[in-house]
Amino acid sequence: MKILILGAGTVGSTAAESLSEENEITVVDLNGRHLRELQDRLDIRTVEGHASHPRVLEQAGAADADILVALTDSDEVNMIACQIAYSLYRTPVRIARIRASEYTSRQELFTTKTIPVDTIISPEQLVTEHIEQLIHYPGAHQVLDFADGRVRLVGVMAKEGGPLIGQELRELRRHIPHTDTRVAAIYRRSSIPPIGNEDPVYETILPEGDTVIRPNDLVFFLAARKDIRVMMSELLKLEHPARSIIIAGGGHIGFELARRLENTNRVKVIERNYDRARYISERLKHAVVLNGDAVDEDLLLEENIDKVDVFCALTSAEEANILSSFLAKRMGASRVIALINRPSYAKLVEDQYVDIAVSPQEITLSALLAKVRGMRLDVGQVHALRSGAAEAIEAVAHGDAKTSRVVGKTIQAVPLPPGATIGAIVREDEVLMAHHDTEIRSEDHVILFLTDRSQIPAVEKLFQVSVTYT
Repeated sequence: MKILILGAGTVGSTAAESLSEENEITVVDLNGRHLRELQDRLDIRTVEGHASHPRVLEQAGAADADILVALTDSDEVNMIACQIAYSLYRTPVRIARIRASEYTSRQELFTTKTIPVDTIISPEQLVTEHIEQLIHYPGAHQVLDFADGRVRLVGVMAKEGGPLIGQELRELRRHIPHTDTRVAAIYRRSSIPPIGNEDPVYETILPEGDTVIRPNDLVFFLAARKDIRVMMSELLKLEHPARSIIIAGGGHIGFELARRLENTNRVKVIERNYDRARYISERLKHAVVLNGDAVDEDLLLEENIDKVDVFCALTSAEEANILSSFLAKRMGASRVIALINRPSYAKLVEDQYVDIAVSPQEITLSALLAKVRGMRLDVGQVHALRSGAAEAIEAVAHGDAKTSRVVGKTIQAVPLPPGATIGAIVREDEVLMAHHDTEIRSEDHVILFLTDRSQIPAVEKLFQVSVTYT
């Protein structure tokens, strides 16, 4: 497919990298240096210019593009670009990143007769939902929904004291005989020390029955929503549900998270700007809003930071998030979650001063990939994992045994590419963990885990329906 990406920022660049292996990519940006850096490492085309100007869009190939993805920093530029691409060039699919709730809350704006955006990606909403899930499941590093939440992929760092630690995976059924779950992948720090300032190397392990779980393994497992806490209790000492929460930053994410949690948790929001603090205090019913600085040690002491279950650093400045997280953790906060955009920063602080570093770019990329993958494959959800190195895909099986490579076959008979595993199947309202003799039927939602993103074209081909196949 021909995909036109507007904006060469972090999300745009990562999207170009993720999609360039199987698509023709053109990236538009005002910053020529960013474009040259992208061209040096990717086989893509670039156009320097203003993303919503008709001349630039024409030069970039909007008339021939299958998908336009507007990812600039301006909501207005993104919307106008979609409008021009549709009005002048009839670009078939238009996706736009739109942050402001003043726009996203008015769905009637987005039609072919008004502003022709097919799909809105709202990073703030996606990040808020992600952090809310992490708070509901203490100890989880990632909680990702598939099949409208009926099955979830959960990433947990295995810890000493978990019943399954040091034992083979086949023991899991004996430990929890009435719970069906499936370990999809394990990431284990390599015994080979990194050279110089290189990041630690993690070994990817595709689990077998004799695989032994070790402390500090990052374990991804699939389970029905009702079984998640039972499985987590096998991998670590389960924490009590979070009750008290302090949110540093009263911006869009902090405010929305407080609004979602204030009826079930004791929530306090710390906001530096007096006018913003007053604004959100008037709109929150139960949460306490404090006008102050989250790196003020006296303020944190006064608010009993040592008794807080979760401290969330959610300001727009990642340096401030890191500093406030350091301080909160040192002063006794049980769990610290921080918004950190730069992967290098996240790797530096995670597990030492921050329990979970949340990447808005990675979350936004997952939403984008789901839409783009859906152009060639019936996809429910796509989630980028391990900074985009791996993916989890929910693919819908169509056809029959004559027209499909997967329908009518057992899991062991499906010719999966290297590094791909099928973890679960959702059949109507039933969640089935994938076993070797589980048969895939038409309209099943198949949850796949790919440790190698380069195998995605092979998975797409596997699920395509044709009159005949070889």
